[in-house]
Amino acid sequence: MAILNGRVEKIALCASLVLGLAVASSNEAEAQALAGREIAIGAIVPSSGHFAEWGRTNTVTLKMLEKQINDAGGVNGAKLRITIMDDAARPAQSTNALRKLAGDDKVLAVAGPLTSSACEVVFPVANQIGIVSTSQASSKPGVAKANRPWAFRNTVDEQILAQTTVPYFKQTFGIKTVAIIYDAKDATAATVGTKIMPAILTANGIEVLNASDLLSFNTGDLDVSAQVTKLRSYNPDGVVVSADYSQAVTVIREMKRQGLVKPIVGATQLISSAILKAAPEMPIIAPATFYAGMETEAAKTFVSTLTPLLRKESNLPAEIEPSMYDANIYEIVSMYVDAAKNAGITAKPEDLEADRVKIRDYMAQLKNFKGLGGPVSFNADGDAVKLFYIVEGKNGVWTDKLHKCSDPNPAACGL
Repeated sequence: MAILNGRVEKIALCASLVLGLAVASSNEAEAQALAGREIAIGAIVPSSGHFAEWGRTNTVTLKMLEKQINDAGGVNGAKLRITIMDDAARPAQSTNALRKLAGDDKVLAVAGPLTSSACEVVFPVANQIGIVSTSQASSKPGVAKANRPWAFRNTVDEQILAQTTVPYFKQTFGIKTVAIIYDAKDATAATVGTKIMPAILTANGIEVLNASDLLSFNTGDLDVSAQVTKLRSYNPDGVVVSADYSQAVTVIREMKRQGLVKPIVGATQLISSAILKAAPEMPIIAPATFYAGMETEAAKTFVSTLTPLLRKESNLPAEIEPSMYDANIYEIVSMYVDAAKNAGITAKPEDLEADRVKIRDYMAQLKNFKGLGGPVSFNADGDAVKLFYIVEGKNGVWTDKLHKCSDPNPAACGL
């Protein structure tokens, strides 16, 4: 019986060794399944124009990611190639960029465009072509939902964010009245300033003193003194500034110059290290899905690696830090790479259309992707399900005041 047991053990050992070799061979084969081929991804960023800083930092971020992946052996043996196109945040230019990336460059998927204005014209074209387009910044309500199934956004709807931001703003600063100023030329800023904020402020018992005369300016305006003079005349407890940070800086500086030192609240567009220098003594409350001071290990590694690369760029501020949109576009392309590794993509020219469908299906079914701030999924509207943070910017630093899941079920964000 001992001899028989010994034979059984030897047979079992041999079987396990054979199985182990088979698994190893399978893993090795899978790791090299795309060897000699190329995983082509496109990106649309505004490297010129009013949003140039975001586009330039996006570009540095993508080049860093491309190098990291290729230095680590590529994508199942294939080289990653990211083709980056500048759209200057102009919708028509964005559409041309998408057509070129899809048609001439034969990319599998596209990261971008950045603005909601651009997404509103690009997403329908992405649906016509049959290629995934995922925005790193668009947060105007319903933009991806109106363009299913190929449109996605690695962002959270501003309506959802404001429902948490406004009560916090009210409670923290004892806000009873506000006045609103917004950028009329920016789709997200205009929607937040004229629709989302007025409704949510009123629902929270905050009076909008200029509800019948909301103040506006246009992207690129350098003089907003008349608007701020009128803001000051209302003497509000707080001010809603609905604009991207580069335009909001102009408003905040003018507020400081005229002595209108009041707490400020806005949307995700305010999140930037640069805005904190405009008037360090004025607290700014805004929602974010990422900010440079986050404490997760993934976020800290991302910031410590990317920051020195950004600061080497001559066309960027010397003390710049990674933005939320750098984190978002890094996650987007990482998702595409994960799809290329795991969704059966061949990267053969004749399979381009089928490969694009596989990426679309992967994105739609994605659950608990390891993002920089926590797990990321997508809901039926194509918007990200992820943690968001209500942060306060003051004295040059963003501080996390509270965080919440963008989905009604906290478990969807790992809470």
